[in-house]
Amino acid sequence: MSEWFEMEIRVRYCETDAMGVLHHMNYLAYFEAARTELFRDLGGNYRALEERGFYLVIVKSECNYKKPAHYDDVLTVRVRVSRMSGAKLEHDYEITRGETLIGTGHTILACVDKSGNIHRMSEELLYNENYLPNRES
Repeated sequence: MSEWFEMEIRVRYCETDAMGVLHHMNYLAYFEAARTELFRDLGGNYRALEERGFYLVIVKSECNYKKPAHYDDVLTVRVRVSRMSGAKLEHDYEITRGETLIGTGHTILACVDKSGNIHRMSEELLYNENYLPNRES
């Protein structure tokens, strides 16, 4: 649906286990960081969305671990919007170290209001935030 957005991140010591390997839980944190930067890069603002009473919450996440990453590695995290339908927004992820694929992932977010009720994502809700590129008029 959209082009890949890339950001670099360096594995910090506190993100590794006793063997100096990136702990598995941090892959999801890297996905979130990239997703947030994609939103910001496209002119979006989570704070403004939340102030309007809407939240994008994770309802499903998956991560496939391919190779280990280690302390002080510089990784590239790639994210793109892969699908938007109804109240769902889906993203794909890739993490690489140079040419080596470290991991892949996929998340599904749902749009909810302050009461936790599902809210359909309209053009006004997201496009006014400039979140999705290549909008069809």
